[in-house]
Amino acid sequence: MHALPFGFLASPPTNGFHIGPLFIHAYGLAYVLAVSAAVVITVRRWEAKGGERELVHEVALWGFPAGLIGGRLYFLATSWNEVPPHWWGPFAVWKGGLGIWGGILGGTLAGLWVLRRRGADIPMFLDAAAPALLVAQAIGRVGNYFNQELFGGPTTLPWALEISPAHRPAGYLQYATFHPTFLYELIWNLLLAGALVWLARTRSVRAPGLFALYVAGYSFARIGEELLRVDPAHHIFGLRLNLYVASILCLAGIVWFIRIQRAGARGFAPSTSRSGGIH
Repeated sequence: MHALPFGFLASPPTNGFHIGPLFIHAYGLAYVLAVSAAVVITVRRWEAKGGERELVHEVALWGFPAGLIGGRLYFLATSWNEVPPHWWGPFAVWKGGLGIWGGILGGTLAGLWVLRRRGADIPMFLDAAAPALLVAQAIGRVGNYFNQELFGGPTTLPWALEISPAHRPAGYLQYATFHPTFLYELIWNLLLAGALVWLARTRSVRAPGLFALYVAGYSFARIGEELLRVDPAHHIFGLRLNLYVASILCLAGIVWFIRIQRAGARGFAPSTSRSGGIH
């Protein structure tokens, strides 16, 4: 057993708390707070562009459950061996197990469906939502901390995360502290959100350029994270499946951003809004 380093991050003693007989899971609470923050930030940014807050609420109403479903389906498809061996196992989201890629895809598709129905300016809305999504994902990672999941390899750095023996993967039982990849991603997401807001205020970025940078920037961070993580995952040619997904999306986001800005430089006008969009 390796000794605990000085200044390590302690594991939470429980993954939730009681309110009377009701047990509140920190993982679920983090996601509720994440969605709430995303809505508040997007409303502020969308209204600043002349949009209506009701559209943001409608997108969230459809996007949140679609994101949960998409995230869970992705997890079940790629990490089925981690599903609790009970009839309710596929539905046990309170134990963790939401694949971020599936969540983003499901939530985005539902949001696009609402935006198209309302005749909104889709590129402009995507740019308004991009920083908010990063803040939401940062808050959601706190749930992983309480579940003691999705951490990196062993380390004795001062900010190493203590993981209790019950949550250590096979082959790592002798180690006490690990890379807090949840914290790395949380910090990166907040920095990237701030960078996107700064970019929108100081540079002329053709929509949905900010959303393209969100895809590229978040995926870039996940490449590094996937190289650190040691939790069970499907591998292809010795590398984690999510590493391939992150690499493809990072490249796609960069190419998408370049194409958007080049199209604007050639004189294409940004899309106009109809009912429900920018007025």
